[in-house]
Amino acid sequence: MAQIDRRAILKQILCALFIAQIALALLTGLAPAQETPAAKAKRRTEALTDLAKREWTIDGVSREALIHIPAASAPKPYPLVFAFHGHGGTMQNAAAMFNYHHVWPEAVVVYMQGLNTPGRLTDPEGKKPGWQSATGFQGDRDLKFFDAVLASLKSDTTVDDRRIYSTGHYNGGGFTYLLWKTRGDIFAAVAPSAASAPGDEWLKNIAALTPKPVMHLAGEMDPLVKYDWQKQTIQALIKLNGCDDKGIEWATQCTLYPSKTGTPVVTLIHPGGHNFPPEAPALFVKFFKENAKP
Repeated sequence: MAQIDRRAILKQILCALFIAQIALALLTGLAPAQETPAAKAKRRTEALTDLAKREWTIDGVSREALIHIPAASAPKPYPLVFAFHGHGGTMQNAAAMFNYHHVWPEAVVVYMQGLNTPGRLTDPEGKKPGWQSATGFQGDRDLKFFDAVLASLKSDTTVDDRRIYSTGHYNGGGFTYLLWKTRGDIFAAVAPSAASAPGDEWLKNIAALTPKPVMHLAGEMDPLVKYDWQKQTIQALIKLNGCDDKGIEWATQCTLYPSKTGTPVVTLIHPGGHNFPPEAPALFVKFFKENAKP
């Protein structure tokens, strides 16, 4: 009897070890590899190549941006992409995260630096850099900054007026929506990421926009910019742009909602949280390339 008990116990142990091995394999396969500090520093250094820092003075305040100008051999006029960091971010972090200038080297790419700004969801005291969230906020200092940068680039570089784009993550995505509202005629398309707000006021602002091709990225597990808010934003965009209610696959994790008026909505819904997935830059560039002004 004692021998049978020992065998049963041994069988249970082996079974538990087998289950643990399967669980470990699954976890190893599903969990993203942790980037070492050295690898992160290398990636950041590589991302900052081909960028030049420029400065402007706006209402007596010095403002900065990192800018990529295509090689002289690139076809002209150049597309132009504005990419805005999130609240608490920097232009260097934006360049490393978005990396649009390497994904689309034929385009002029601008990573502007925000100033310390009170946030809607975090940092109410404004101790970290960000972007104005509404017209008139902070004296429209960021809208004025955008205007100055755009004017400089048009003066110094051969910019294609038919292919100017704005994108950004979190607060930078919110600023992209604000640019759509206040400078909408400039852009061929926009691509906000993790950008939305609760309440009817936000949805009213979306409904008041002029229809324009838009790609919206959202994480299903975003703990900060709730996915439910973003789903409401996406539905408002589909209605605004006169899109079909039923979407079709456009790319992995991406759905295209066609529009008879040439203002499609594309969504990139990923299973993560408040992050910008590594596959997103190439997908955003693909979207931009497909949408230019007539």
